[in-house]
Amino acid sequence: MPSTEHEAVVRLFHESPALAAGLLQDALHVPLPDYDYVGLESGDLTETTPSELRADSVIVFQRKRPDADPEPVLAVVVEVQRARDPGKHWTWPMYLVALRTRMRCPAVLLVVCPEAAIARWSARPIDLGHPNLTLVPLVAGPTEVPEITDVREAAQDLELAVLSMITHAEAPGAADIANALFTAIHDIDPDRGGLYADMVRAALSREVWDHLEKQMKTETREYLSDWVREKVVKGKAEAIAESIFRVLAARGVEVPEEVRAEISACTDLEQLDAWVGIAATADSARALLD
Repeated sequence: MPSTEHEAVVRLFHESPALAAGLLQDALHVPLPDYDYVGLESGDLTETTPSELRADSVIVFQRKRPDADPEPVLAVVVEVQRARDPGKHWTWPMYLVALRTRMRCPAVLLVVCPEAAIARWSARPIDLGHPNLTLVPLVAGPTEVPEITDVREAAQDLELAVLSMITHAEAPGAADIANALFTAIHDIDPDRGGLYADMVRAALSREVWDHLEKQMKTETREYLSDWVREKVVKGKAEAIAESIFRVLAARGVEVPEEVRAEISACTDLEQLDAWVGIAATADSARALLD
């Protein structure tokens, strides 16, 4: 379950690497080469340098070749930026050089910024010192990420719709974006609803989330608000249950199947939190249920 806005946005690109293609081509108007595949690569860009270089996501576009492995035609470093970090102006160029060297193809930097002020900061040109060598990051912020309020559009690209929700959560039309997103998920793939609801909930502050729920809780949207809340609670419950099992496993306490099933089925968050405390000292897993 994603725990922060940063983690939630990174997870989007891991779930759908093609999200990078949509942002580059449609939002930032960057021409893409012909390609057949788009997939994730390791974000570890450390080569022989002493310091570790780790990007949030690395996405590679590949083209088929007859009688040969697919050919990389474009590599993308995806960075999620939520605050000013002057160190990035030194590491971002290194990311591109390392990735270009590894993949032997052109490389670009895509910075995703849910906040407008950080988007403006991230877009500042980075002068590398060499004449005519300046890196201008490609930045997708609130201006570039569309407000998706149409259910059909949301259904066509669920990950972009989630990014739209996270980016425009405090915009006047936030409730319409949420309605389009969660209606699309509810109608198409309810099982994925928990993951995406968790992403949105993790990315938004409690105040913004509560306000959004109130906006959605109109006569026509109340069922959807309740469904989203149910998915969020279920996701939190599953995460706490996993924590309980990890604590017991670390202490060498075996968990019988019937106990595991009862804990896994529980959606009472207060009860689950209480079990976490008991798990730290209990001699047996059954003691949690006594």
